Amino acid sequence: MIHWTTLFAVEKVAKEGGLFDLDATLPLMAIQFLLLAIILNAIFYKPLGKAIDERNEYVRNNQLEAQERLSKAEKLAQQYEQELAGARRQAQTVIADAQAQAQKIAAEKTADAQREAQAQREQAASEIEQQKQQALASLEQEVDGLSRQILEKLLGADLVTR
Repeated sequence: MIHWTTLFAVEKVAKEGGLFDLDATLPLMAIQFLLLAIILNAIFYKPLGKAIDERNEYVRNNQLEAQERLSKAEKLAQQYEQELAGARRQAQTVIADAQAQAQKIAAEKTADAQREAQAQREQAASEIEQQKQQALASLEQEVDGLSRQILEKLLGADLVTR
């Protein structure tokens, strides 16, 4: 009999509420859902949205700063490249001037050395000429002396002195 009563109660409940029951529980469930949504919005969604917005702002600011720094770095790099190119041109000019000056000094030293060598050759030639003249003069004296001795021996000393 208990079985029959439970079946009868279940049938009575099944007939009363169908798929949608439009009694006081539906508005109560709607109010509960709205309260849950408001509480979740206040406790969870607003702070989470605020944190996400702050993070997006932080990322955006960092991105802008990075772009500004990159543009400054590119400008500085370009400026340094221009200064480096100017320094290279200046160094090339200094090197060219130094080479020209070195060639000029080398040419002057070479010309001085050639003049000095020519002067030494001329001096040596004149010394050789003087020595030649002296040697010829001494040879003449010796030849005169030897010819006198030969004559004295051949002819006699008395005939040669006259």
